[in-house]
Amino acid sequence: MAEVYFITLGELIDKFSLKELVISEGDRDRKISRKEVNRPGLYLAGFHEYFYSDRIQILGKTEYEYLEHLSEEERNRSVRTLMEKRPVCVILTHARVPLPITMSCAEEFGVPLLITPEETSYFMARLISELNVALADRVTTHGVLVEVYGEGVLLLGDSGVGKSETAIDLVKRGHRLIADDAVEIKRVSDYTLVGSAPEMIRHYVELRGIGVVDICRLFGMGAVKETEKIEMVIKLEHWEQGKNYERLGIDTEYHEILGIKVPCFTIPVRPGRNLALIIEIATMNMRQKLMGFNTAEELNQRIMRQLGGTEE
Repeated sequence: MAEVYFITLGELIDKFSLKELVISEGDRDRKISRKEVNRPGLYLAGFHEYFYSDRIQILGKTEYEYLEHLSEEERNRSVRTLMEKRPVCVILTHARVPLPITMSCAEEFGVPLLITPEETSYFMARLISELNVALADRVTTHGVLVEVYGEGVLLLGDSGVGKSETAIDLVKRGHRLIADDAVEIKRVSDYTLVGSAPEMIRHYVELRGIGVVDICRLFGMGAVKETEKIEMVIKLEHWEQGKNYERLGIDTEYHEILGIKVPCFTIPVRPGRNLALIIEIATMNMRQKLMGFNTAEELNQRIMRQLGGTEE
């Protein structure tokens, strides 16, 4: 059974500085586990086929104006019908003064009523983004996450292969550390993975023979970052004599995380190899590919043209 994640109403209130109009004891501990939010315009107008009480309900300018244009009897009936469903909370935008019936029904049915001065579309975009991150599917993996030239690079490999040492070398070269040893990865959309470090070990790196070091204190705030999108995976493995490693890079391999395929490269590790430099080159080359310049493909086409000219 899939694990269900949640965020409390109190966390959202603090995050968005929402004003509490109607709130009861224990309401701040309400668990919100749905990423979707709802504007109940159709429900207020009488279409009651679909309604999800576990979604946050947003009353924007359109819904407010609609209710104001109803007769008092119709308005009271519409609002009461909504509040009877006991939604997880109702949020008014544009700092609108709530209608008396909205206040009374919220108190009667124990529905938290909140208010924000922000415009509806802007507030909903921020709220949905926050819910997507807070409620995202997630996994914790053994590895190191660094930001190289603005790209998130996840280093994977067996213990002792040199992931942490490579990360520190990259930091010394001006790049940033996100997580060492344990990387918490969230799927925040169908195309995006975001990685971070567990709070307990954030900014820490373990170096065998030395111990745990604090990268933030050693190299400054510019050497660390809280989160980063994962754009590329690099697998470090001990060099195996006789194994065929990628030489041209025409075919791109992928590593799947939470159902999303991420470009992946396998780099053999042996004494004398500058792994930090190799990772920098791999990152720049990947960015070049995304811009439409594929060096391996260009070389392959040049060879094919040369062979074709020889045959003629």
